[in-house]
Amino acid sequence: MEKAKKILILTADAGFGHRSAALAVKAALEQLYGPRVQVAVENPLEDKRAPAFLRDSQQDYDRIVRIAPELYKLGYEVSDEAVPSAIMESALGLLLLEAVRSIIKRHRPDAILCTYPLYHASLAAYTANPRHNIPFYTVITDLVSVHRMWFNPRAAGCLVPTTIVRDLAVENGISEEKIHLTGIPVRPELAQPPADKAALRSELGLQPDLPTFLAVGSRRVQSLITAARVLNHFGQPLQLIAVAGKDPDLYASLREMEWHIPVKLFEFTENMPALMHAADAIICKAGGLIVTESLACGLPMLLVDVIPGQETGNAEYVLENRAGFVADEPLEVLETIADWMRDNGRLLRETAENARRLGRPDAAEKTARIIFEGAEAAVTRRRERNTRPRRPITAILNEHRD
Repeated sequence: MEKAKKILILTADAGFGHRSAALAVKAALEQLYGPRVQVAVENPLEDKRAPAFLRDSQQDYDRIVRIAPELYKLGYEVSDEAVPSAIMESALGLLLLEAVRSIIKRHRPDAILCTYPLYHASLAAYTANPRHNIPFYTVITDLVSVHRMWFNPRAAGCLVPTTIVRDLAVENGISEEKIHLTGIPVRPELAQPPADKAALRSELGLQPDLPTFLAVGSRRVQSLITAARVLNHFGQPLQLIAVAGKDPDLYASLREMEWHIPVKLFEFTENMPALMHAADAIICKAGGLIVTESLACGLPMLLVDVIPGQETGNAEYVLENRAGFVADEPLEVLETIADWMRDNGRLLRETAENARRLGRPDAAEKTARIIFEGAEAAVTRRRERNTRPRRPITAILNEHRD
């Protein structure tokens, strides 16, 4: 019986996007290959060998983005310069090497997938040893504005979301044969739209025929409550699904509102694919994953928060391709909703078609196939190396005689 290929996926919890992409690939691998694959998802920042300040950085990410977005932007831009980036990458490689090494030794993978850039230097250092010749791959989780730390020439493959990022990969020294244009992996369920949207809404306890908006928040989405108030007082028939994204304060504020429209409120849900398929449009931040998921579902986007730096490019990508709009003020939210609803929803349908055209719902499947093939090739190389006949020591010594 064929031995299962072991795939290790390294991720982080600075935001939802990195782990969501990791879980999407895990689901695709298991769906495609079943017992032929064994997948583990690990966060090296949670390992006891990782420095405490790096472990805490995942929580600090939320706080800094929320309290000082311009400071975050400055740090992002400065660290993206060649010299600071190289220094930071070398330092991180040393600081995280023990944690990464311990995880690899525990799982003994045939291939590694990385959905977070801070581990690349450690992976490159570890796999540089011929005894640890494990191929590692990178999945980039932003659509346009990509930090140079994502690009490591030792990676066996660089999986990019757009042609823009493909060009950036080449500029940063990644050979073209290693670059794969896959999109950002999203859960396989997002690639399967319902046969009957009205029936799905009824199953979810929604009105089957009302225009439906999905609002997705988190601790980093400051303007969601304002957008919800605009919808609540819009004055035309519609309904709202609001997900607070594990932000108890946002959830409490939503529950305290006096609602004049049908509404479904969730502090958190595992059923996002169904909610997205039930909606006509989404109100959210410009995160790489939520934007990608929305494109995969053909959902027009109203972006109400954009983190300066990494999310700026995502927002520009949506705007340039007419797949959504950015609203910084309540009046802009009102104007966008009104424009979408005018002429029996003509602009909303056009925006949905633009989003659908950009979407790559099969990204997780493409990624899974690349990683599995890489693992198979690594196993074959290892088997050939182990079965190669050893040369007699006398033959080796004779070669080096004077």
